[in-house]
Amino acid sequence: MKKLITYRGIIYPWQCDHMGHMNVMWYTGKFDEASWVLLAHLGLTPSRLKEAHRGMAAVQQNITYQKELRAGDVVTIRTKIIEIREKVLRFVHEMVKEPTGETAAITELTGVHMDTRRRKSIELPSDILTNAREVMLHQNEGVEDEEAFHETLPGIGTRDNWGTQVSASIG
Repeated sequence: MKKLITYRGIIYPWQCDHMGHMNVMWYTGKFDEASWVLLAHLGLTPSRLKEAHRGMAAVQQNITYQKELRAGDVVTIRTKIIEIREKVLRFVHEMVKEPTGETAAITELTGVHMDTRRRKSIELPSDILTNAREVMLHQNEGVEDEEAFHETLPGIGTRDNWGTQVSASIG
């Protein structure tokens, strides 16, 4: 496993504000989608959470905006886990504008595993902790399935130093 691509999409005109830039609410939404992809990748699927009466709560989120996005821009979000604790996952999403590779925004999130019936934090399942540690161990090796990723984006060829840029941008 390598650094994960957790979101790919396009900026639509209705996501832009009166100045022609993507409104901040849409950054949050796209980062939220990327979070659920990460959790599913680790094994915390919606069905597993529902059946076990478990959930994840974002208790802190900090966003840094670096490059404005406009309608028609293609974006990719890559995710890096930065901390694993008994009940907590902290991770960083980097939203990148394609094909330039410019960082549009970075968010750091803290998520807490919860018992949804008792509304209390609870330990993450051991297999999820193992999966998260495995991802964290190997995430600096590059972007997962980069070649296939580029094949899905016509006109965007593989750039030199792709992995270097991602590593430098995320940390």
